Amino acid sequence: MKPKVTVQSVMLQAIEKARETMNNDLGGPFGAAVIDEHGELIAVTSNSVLNDHDPTAHAEMNAIREASKKRGSHDLSGCTLVTTAYPCPMCLGGIIWANITTVIYGCRPKDAESIGFRDDFIYDFIKKDCDDPNVLQLSEDFRDRCLKLFDEYKKKNKTIY
Repeated sequence: MKPKVTVQSVMLQAIEKARETMNNDLGGPFGAAVIDEHGELIAVTSNSVLNDHDPTAHAEMNAIREASKKRGSHDLSGCTLVTTAYPCPMCLGGIIWANITTVIYGCRPKDAESIGFRDDFIYDFIKKDCDDPNVLQLSEDFRDRCLKLFDEYKKKNKTIY
């Protein structure tokens, strides 16, 4: 059994992991960690967007991926995510999909914006009902085919997550 950790010690690990990644030009100043419901540290990761050439390789997403693999489950119910910044919309979605119970963050969205990150563009898009055809376009031509796929999934009683 791993020793229980404090949120403070985990945040310091996330900060140091982010600093290492940032200084090696592998990603931005973002680090994250997942603590399980027993207070044990499961994962400490950082942003690796530049290294991985993957725009989804944010610290929170990397922490969720690593913790899920270690637990052998997509469900991280009861876990706490500690992150150096308020989660972007993608990461917030991942946190919710993973059923993470609590998020503790260090910097506010405006702090990230002040150094050039553009999370507010996405939050504004969502607030405006995602109604910008330059970003999202429904294809009625494909909708029937896609609905059939959804219907097959439901009829086969597949797992909803």
